[in-house]
Amino acid sequence: MAAGAAAGAWVLVLSLWGAVVGDRNITARIGKPLVLNCRGAPKKPPQQLEWKLNTGRTEAWKVLSPEGDSWDSVARVLPNGSLLLPAVGIQDEGTFRCQATSRNGKEMRSAYQVRVYQIPGKPEIVSPASELMPGVPNKVGTCVSEGGYPAGTLNWHSDGKLLIPDGKGVSVLEETTRHPQTGLFTLQSALMVTPAWGGAPHLTFSCSFSPGLPRRRALHTASIQLRVWEPVPPEVRVMIQPEGGKLVRGGTVTLTCETPAQSSLQIHWIKDGIPLHFAPSPVLLLSDVEFDDEGSYSCVATYPSHGPQESPAVRVVIEAEEEPIAGSVEGQGLGTVALALGILGGLGVAALLIGAIMWRRQRRRREERILPNPPPQEGPRKPGGGGGARRAESVRGARGS
Repeated sequence: MAAGAAAGAWVLVLSLWGAVVGDRNITARIGKPLVLNCRGAPKKPPQQLEWKLNTGRTEAWKVLSPEGDSWDSVARVLPNGSLLLPAVGIQDEGTFRCQATSRNGKEMRSAYQVRVYQIPGKPEIVSPASELMPGVPNKVGTCVSEGGYPAGTLNWHSDGKLLIPDGKGVSVLEETTRHPQTGLFTLQSALMVTPAWGGAPHLTFSCSFSPGLPRRRALHTASIQLRVWEPVPPEVRVMIQPEGGKLVRGGTVTLTCETPAQSSLQIHWIKDGIPLHFAPSPVLLLSDVEFDDEGSYSCVATYPSHGPQESPAVRVVIEAEEEPIAGSVEGQGLGTVALALGILGGLGVAALLIGAIMWRRQRRRREERILPNPPPQEGPRKPGGGGGARRAESVRGARGS
C-alpha cells in the first residue's frame, strides 16, 4: 500500500510539473521531471520490460527494470512501466529504449532521443556607445546572454533589419564561455559599424538571442538609438579640365565636384546662379562648347545632417580662334626695314652733329693763326718838325711798298 501510494504521488507530481511524452525526439527543460512511456507495457504488474539508457552519465548501456532498484535518484521505473527522471540535466541527454511484452505475448519497442534546454535570461546590451562618427569603425555595444543551453546564437538588428557582418561596414566579435559546474553558456557579441557620410542622423540597434532548438522563440533586448555625429564637412570644390577653364569653340571641358562621400550625396550644378536641369552627378561634361556655355559654374552637395553646401565657382572662358592675317609677313618685313632706317637716320644725325662740332673747332684754330701781330707803341713826341718828316717817310714807304 505504501509503495502504491508513493507511486500515485509521483504520477500526480508528474502530471502537474513534468511532461509525459511519446515522440521519438524529446526536448526537456533542465531541472524539470521527465517521464518516458514504454509502449505495450502492461499497466500493472506483473510486467516483462526493461529500459536501456545511453547518456552522458553512462559509459555503456545502462539497464533498468521494475524489479531493480532506482539509479541514484537519476532515473527509476514507475509501476506502469514508464521511466521517470525526477530532474533532467545536461548529462541526461542521450538515447532511451524500452522493450516490453504485452499480456498476449506481443513484443513492443520504444526509442527516444532526449535533448535538454535552458532558456537564458533576457539578453542586454552593455557599454553602449553615446554617439557614432561616420567614415570610421564605431563600437555600438556588447550584447550579453547568460545561462542558456544549448549555446544558441546572438543576432544584431538595425532599424528592425537583421545585420549581416560583411567585414567592411559591419563586423561582429563573438565570445562563448561555459560555466565549469552548471555547463550553461554565456554569449557575448560586440558590434562594430561604420556609418556612411551623409547617412541617417540617428540609428537604432537591438540584439536577439535565438535558442539552439526548434520551435523556441527568440528573446530581444531593448532598442538603443544612437546619434550619428557628423563634423562640419570639408569644403566642396570644383576641379576643371583643362586647367584655367580656357578653351576655344567646339572644345570639351570637364567639371568634377569633389566631396568627402560622393556616393551618398545629391550633387547638383549651378551656372551663373541658375540651377542646371541635369540629373544629379558629381561630373559635368560640356562638349562642343559655344559662347553660350561661358560663365561661372559651381556644384551643390546636399548633406542630410548639414543641408546643402555650395562650392566656390570656377570660370569657363570661350576664346575666339585667331585667324592668320594676309600680308603679315610683309608687314613684319616693313617694320624691320623701318627700324633699320630709323637706326641709320639716328647715326647720320649724330655724325652730322659731330662733324659740325669738329668743323667749328678747326675754323677757330685757323682764325687764330691768320690774325696779325699788334703795332708797336710810339714814344712821346718832341717839339719841332721831326715828327712830320717821319710821318712822310712812313707814308712814302707805305706807298713804295
